[in-house]
Amino acid sequence: MDEPNLKQAIEDKAREIGFDAVGFAPVTLTEREGARLRQFVANGENGDMGWMGERLEHRSSPQGLWPDVKSVIVLGTNYGPDHDPLDDLEHKDRAAISVYARNRDYHDLVKKRLKQLARWLVETQPSEVKVFVDTAPVMEKPVAAKTGVGWQGKHTNLVSSEFGSWLFLGEVFTTLDLAPDTPHKDQCGSCTACQDICPTNAFPAPYQLDARRCISYLTIEHKGHIPEEFREAIGNRIYGCDDCLAVCPWNKFASRTKEDAFLPRAELTAPRLADFLDLDDAGFRALFTASPIKRIGRDRFLRNVLIGIGNSGDASVLPKVTPLLEDESELVRAMAVWAVEKLEQRSQS
Repeated sequence: MDEPNLKQAIEDKAREIGFDAVGFAPVTLTEREGARLRQFVANGENGDMGWMGERLEHRSSPQGLWPDVKSVIVLGTNYGPDHDPLDDLEHKDRAAISVYARNRDYHDLVKKRLKQLARWLVETQPSEVKVFVDTAPVMEKPVAAKTGVGWQGKHTNLVSSEFGSWLFLGEVFTTLDLAPDTPHKDQCGSCTACQDICPTNAFPAPYQLDARRCISYLTIEHKGHIPEEFREAIGNRIYGCDDCLAVCPWNKFASRTKEDAFLPRAELTAPRLADFLDLDDAGFRALFTASPIKRIGRDRFLRNVLIGIGNSGDASVLPKVTPLLEDESELVRAMAVWAVEKLEQRSQS
């Protein structure tokens, strides 16, 4: 099979398996991408994510990770929501959970499909392959931006003219030599909506993110106490933040995901914050089995919930909060103190 026909066959197979977008990337990135990563780490903007400072030579390009790779196949899976996530922020007594985390962990489904595509590729075109889905030192957004799948927006995430901001990414590295796509043109233009909406001013400049100020980082990756300067801005966001994604004008072309595994579970569709306060470790694990939320653990989850409770202004939940002042976790106790103080101030005003 000649190279153009092989690329078409790969795309057809990928779509048959269930992927919504397919692109072909080169195995090297420009010095600009590598320099941006090194500066990000040097400035400490990666916060607790120390792993980002490791193996920088591997992260700098696909070839740095695997010297034998000749081509990268970028696969996108649509996880578009059925409503505007910004609407969830209006209901202060209910939890706003990032769209990607309202059901099963996307890594499982995407990786299964990547392996299916890789097996087919090896069987039909003798070659070596490796698959990745946010689990290795791959700068997947800069790599994807080298294809026709989309471009890296001012919020640093990938934007698609077909799916807006709602694409899960995965990659198949192969020793097959496939011509890369013409990169998609950056179509952010003069728009600054994603930067303007950020509650914590996490974007020091277009195309730059200071993770230490990002609500997604603070509620998911950050292991300790969330700095007080960010707590009120977090509002009712208890796991991640979709503001910069949801506000993107390109979402007008987005469509709701067809994957049942990405549709929100009933119990994670605007749940009451107060309903989480009784969770012990076993209850937390049972509720979030197969969910990405499970990985932050019960204590960090309740830390986030208590910040949401404190911001809710609903003093009627004080009787459910006060027992947590004596919780075994120091992290939970501290946020319970903060929440009680906030609610009492509200009730006295």
